[in-house]
Amino acid sequence: MNAFRAVSSWVYDKVNWKWTLAAVAIFICFMIFVLPQQAEKSEGATGSGESPDSSFVYTAEDLYRIADIYGEEGRKEYIQARFTFDIVWPLVYLFFLCTLLTSLYRFLPERSRWRFIHLLPLGGWLFDLLENLGASLVMYRYPQPTPVVAQLTPVFTLLKWMMIYGSFAAAGIGIILLLIRAVRAIKTR
Repeated sequence: MNAFRAVSSWVYDKVNWKWTLAAVAIFICFMIFVLPQQAEKSEGATGSGESPDSSFVYTAEDLYRIADIYGEEGRKEYIQARFTFDIVWPLVYLFFLCTLLTSLYRFLPERSRWRFIHLLPLGGWLFDLLENLGASLVMYRYPQPTPVVAQLTPVFTLLKWMMIYGSFAAAGIGIILLLIRAVRAIKTR
């Protein structure tokens, strides 16, 4: 818990409005310019718009089915994307969500456990990496089965999305709390 608290304190010390604006700008640029190109490239290479990364819930059997649909070249492209694009993209959303949540929840007292909410995206990032490793291993070994990894990968994906969606929900709540604080400050003047 002390390491967790130290990381949290370090992030609160370092993040300011400039970091937050930079993170928002990078995130928006990535969403507008990079993600659509990557989706198009992936669909062209795999012959399918279906991907375990974008699914919320799937099974090991679904993962094997997708690996089969992709074919050998599609699987190679999928694995390459996991170790190029999908290394950078999680860092982009991690930077965005961590800085945004840090800025939004800075007003909470230092002793409040709710201040740790800004580290929730770290869990999403970690499970995203585990998902990428697991899915890549299954794709690489296909048609050979990879039983434990194939069963764990969908769990990693589900946890990734729960933490990412939870981070966005926390950001929405943080914005509402910020607006409430602003209205109260105006009323007390």
